[in-house]
Amino acid sequence: MPKYYIYARKSTDDEDRQILSIESQLNELREFAKRENLFVMEEFIETKTAKKPGRLIFDFMVKQIEAGVCDGILAWHPDRLARNSVDGGKIIYLVDIGKIVDLRFPTLRFDNSAQGKFMLSIAFGQSKYYVDNLSENIKRGMREKLRRGIWPN
Repeated sequence: MPKYYIYARKSTDDEDRQILSIESQLNELREFAKRENLFVMEEFIETKTAKKPGRLIFDFMVKQIEAGVCDGILAWHPDRLARNSVDGGKIIYLVDIGKIVDLRFPTLRFDNSAQGKFMLSIAFGQSKYYVDNLSENIKRGMREKLRRGIWPN
């Protein structure tokens, strides 16, 4: 029987923003695990963007998986795991070599097949595109404010 980690992440630790994000992810994931009869070993919570590699809790979780402590991950959506190509590639590679035997998402079906990994890579790619595009749109908006004589903040 596979052992799972629950991983919940929000992009900021600012208490005023995304205040219910972690709580709602955890509640949904716990209910999903119970409904699917999945054995959850531990829950990991992170309040850091996945735009760049280097999340301490995510990296610790991945090291535990590489060491064989756990072999599956439950997350709300693939974008909770990765919004950068390094972390997304790492997850797919760990599936390839059998260190991750299962990934579960209440919002998306994943199966460990060529098609499943392809669809996972598309989900990770969409997540990266979203972050990159958001950054470009914000910069464009700031430039427009400057053109109008408004100090962007």
